Amino acid sequence: MIVWLSTSTISRLRDQLRTQGQKPSVVASAAAATPDAAEAINLAIEYGPLCEAMYLMMSADGNVTDDEREVLRGALRNLSDQRLRSAQIEQMLDSAARKAASHGRKERMDDICVTLREDPARAEVAFILAAAIAFADNQIADAENELLNDLAEGLEIGEERANELLDSVEEDLKSGIGASA
Repeated sequence: MIVWLSTSTISRLRDQLRTQGQKPSVVASAAAATPDAAEAINLAIEYGPLCEAMYLMMSADGNVTDDEREVLRGALRNLSDQRLRSAQIEQMLDSAARKAASHGRKERMDDICVTLREDPARAEVAFILAAAIAFADNQIADAENELLNDLAEGLEIGEERANELLDSVEEDLKSGIGASA
């Protein structure tokens, strides 16, 4: 299966997510918030597989860039309504890197796909975010393109639907849906 990636679509998504990822995390005062362990666990369960899919895309070409990290942080902050902070995101990235190193990239991709395809909407979000990560550095390496196709296949997103998703993102970005200041 070959998925066509519109450069303009992914560029606009990348730029929007990069902007969100560049914003510094706000640290709540000690009086206002002591992190609840259950909340941290729930956040990791909810966003960990998405983070790991994006990490696998970031590292597919063997070079994790700051641009890719910014897009990933922006994506996770947007998805979590700003509940995830940089430290939590970095912990998820470290966990994803450790899992990939100890279990292998293919096994991690298979596990992520099994988890995410239980919820088709989340599977589609993972696919779109992986595409944004692939283009974060203004170019899509062959390894990234292959991984995106493998991800679509593993998530059971057909070629036609994959292209529809990318087209829909392009339309949303053109009309300003999801744009944040």
